[in-house]
Amino acid sequence: MNGQPISGASAGAGRRGRGGARVSALALGALLVLTACGGGGSGKGDDGAGKKDGGKVENAASRAVVTIAPKDGADAVATSGALKVTAAGGKLTTVAVQDDKGTRIDGRISGDGASWEPLQHLAGSTKYKVHAVAKDSDGRESAKDTTFTTLVPQNTFIGHYTPEDGSTVGVGMPVSVSFTRGITNPEAVEKAIKVTAEPSVPIEGHWFGNDRLDFRPEKYWAAGTKVTVKLNLDGVEGRPGVYGKQAKSFSFTIGRSQVSTVDASAHTMRVVRDGKEIRNIPITAGAPSTTTYNGQMVISEKYKVTRMNGATVGFGGEYDIKDVPHAMRLSTSGTFIHGNYWASAGTFGSANVSHGCVGLRDVRGAYDNGTPAAWLYNNSIIGDVVIVKNSKDKQIAPENGLNGWNMPWSEWIA
Repeated sequence: MNGQPISGASAGAGRRGRGGARVSALALGALLVLTACGGGGSGKGDDGAGKKDGGKVENAASRAVVTIAPKDGADAVATSGALKVTAAGGKLTTVAVQDDKGTRIDGRISGDGASWEPLQHLAGSTKYKVHAVAKDSDGRESAKDTTFTTLVPQNTFIGHYTPEDGSTVGVGMPVSVSFTRGITNPEAVEKAIKVTAEPSVPIEGHWFGNDRLDFRPEKYWAAGTKVTVKLNLDGVEGRPGVYGKQAKSFSFTIGRSQVSTVDASAHTMRVVRDGKEIRNIPITAGAPSTTTYNGQMVISEKYKVTRMNGATVGFGGEYDIKDVPHAMRLSTSGTFIHGNYWASAGTFGSANVSHGCVGLRDVRGAYDNGTPAAWLYNNSIIGDVVIVKNSKDKQIAPENGLNGWNMPWSEWIA
């Protein structure tokens, strides 16, 4: 009904003469119908113009206005700091950002609903779609969609990491990432690397210089732990104008616990597996003029046979042995635990004669699996711990090899 019967009824009520009673009755009926259609005394009505609830316009536009930066269609957008979403006249309710492969970018809407920012950087050379929705105080929605493309990096870096994906390693194995360029924005780079463990344990990173970042827990890993590493470096500006180009995940497993303790003064090595001593081996450590470092060292490489040349580690031409058997690296500077076939059998367990390495009795050619050196080699894995004590030398530097365990936890996390 549009209200016209009311005005018609009013005109009929003022007429004189025949038919007046019938017009009045029609007018009364029309009023009753209007009252019934209008809902009686509910206070709500529809005047035919789309108004409800005290005159509010049902289909009016939302007062909320969504703004997205960068603008739709923008190119060469920075991977950090450029993406922002805001709302005026309302509050953001939904913000979805994803690349053309469907990978979503996590973000957070502010407490007042006025803004949204990503919780991570964007990848380089990537097209993104943004969908944002805001509501005004009456619950009316306003939405906006944009697309943009990030910059193409001209200079890049990656991280070389250890241990290998899918490997089983010892309880001392840290996650170590060495970067191809010196990093001047370590906070951004470290934030882009996530290391988690199952069962869960706090894991912290520590920088050695500007090109190496290691992660470890406070104590050795528990046997059987599953560790996952996510390198989300693509688009991270590690130094001005130099961006990461790596997005990779890898995982490894902690095997049984094996920690071997070398007592340099007693010339012995006690091998403990899962808390139980499984062997005590006679050894020879560094001679008085070339002592062995003290401290906790992690096996980082294994070679059944390798060459050792004194010239490569500061000993000039003092030795050049082309076939050292059963060698396992303990430091970057050249400390190994290895087989020794050139010393007499009586040396092991009684004297220290090496140039700083820990030597075990062996045979030339590494063919005899019955020697102490062969046994240790065959029963050791990358990441096992070798501790040296009672040597007349200093403690090994934490960055010399994978040996961050020599740094107190309070210093590590600082």
